[in-house]
Amino acid sequence: MKFLRERVLKGETMFGVAAQLGSALTVEMIGRAGFDWTWIDCEHGSGDYSELIHQIQVARLGDSPAVVRIAWNEPTRFKRVLDLGAAGIMVPYVNTAAEAHQAAQSMRYQPEGIRGVAGSPPACGFGQGFDDYYAKANDNLLTVVQIETVEGVKNADEIAAVPGVDVLFVGPMDLSINMGMPRQFKDAAFEANLERVVAACRKHGKAAGILTPTLDYLAPWKAKGYSFFVVGSDSTNLAKLLVDLHAKCAELKG
Repeated sequence: MKFLRERVLKGETMFGVAAQLGSALTVEMIGRAGFDWTWIDCEHGSGDYSELIHQIQVARLGDSPAVVRIAWNEPTRFKRVLDLGAAGIMVPYVNTAAEAHQAAQSMRYQPEGIRGVAGSPPACGFGQGFDDYYAKANDNLLTVVQIETVEGVKNADEIAAVPGVDVLFVGPMDLSINMGMPRQFKDAAFEANLERVVAACRKHGKAAGILTPTLDYLAPWKAKGYSFFVVGSDSTNLAKLLVDLHAKCAELKG
């Protein structure tokens, strides 16, 4: 079995969907639909730790492993999520190589990192699979850092050079707002920043990731060199479905 990190670093095109409603049921739906990975959002999502437990449990039983976006780059947040059995962590708002290094360290056991060790959590099979998990965790877990500012783009080369960082993932909404051009994703300056991130990833053997505002951006951004995608979310897709459904029903009212 290939682990998610291995597939990502080999350059496979990977499609994921965001689970933002805090529901294990939507995580199950994402997996059943056949997506490559599930993005459990604990930064802007509605769920908390008690919901996360069940979301990761469901993801582990399926074929769409969970990458959890934590709320901030703090070591204690990494430990709890990884111990539940997440396949990786996404770290928001990484602007410097030092911040990327802290994230990579928080993902890993000593001597490569600072992650605390416990044999009893779900990730270790509640103690039954600790030796195997401990031996392989540093190599198998995916580390994703988000590039969401002009500063982050400027430092993309140094961030991509950090050992243990696997994916530079652009947040287009935050980046465009930080640039002073909200949602102007086709602007030449915005496009240039996307290309700068890809160039840094290619130089250092990392993957470039991005959230697609609509599927219209998927093909052109893939052509630029992006391979690790979030292509929708349970919240926005369900909301749009309901709005469209209501509109069709309203037509019948006359």
